[in-house]
Amino acid sequence: MAKVYEFIANGTEEIEALTVVDVLRRAGVEIQTVSITGEKEAVLSHGVKIECDTTIEDADTTDADMLLLPGGLPGATNLNEHEGVRKAMLAQYEAGKKVGAICAAPLVLGSLGILKGKKATCYPGFEDQMTGAEYTAEVFTIDGNVITGCGPAATLPYSYAILEMLGYDKEASALREGMMFNKLMA
Repeated sequence: MAKVYEFIANGTEEIEALTVVDVLRRAGVEIQTVSITGEKEAVLSHGVKIECDTTIEDADTTDADMLLLPGGLPGATNLNEHEGVRKAMLAQYEAGKKVGAICAAPLVLGSLGILKGKKATCYPGFEDQMTGAEYTAEVFTIDGNVITGCGPAATLPYSYAILEMLGYDKEASALREGMMFNKLMA
């Protein structure tokens, strides 16, 4: 079973954080939400309060198959300013493991040099913060072990693509059908 951690900050975009968790858990992926607020609770960008599975102080992400960053403001900025998040993302990438970011959060990957020479997407207006990336303007972009998404509406296709990156192709296909995504896209 794949193991994934998603970092959550105050100001994180709800749909970008929770849709990924929902889809991956439906597929049987072990995904944990990791608060960077100093406590398990986080207040997301539209005032929704959630209790994360753990805190960054208590999480050991070294066994992760993938680390994820949801977007939203000021969530993405808060993630970028957190040294623990930055160290974890860079170590994950340098180990050749998978990383992902959606909406404004690719700015974190850009500031770490992870996007240098890679194709990537983000929420329009953040292109200049994806340092070294070739901006694609796609719903989601995969380049090697990095996936980026463009924003809230991209959360379902982005989540299914994450499943496929993790080797859960059958589950992604079944969820596209069962969650009525195929009907929506018909």
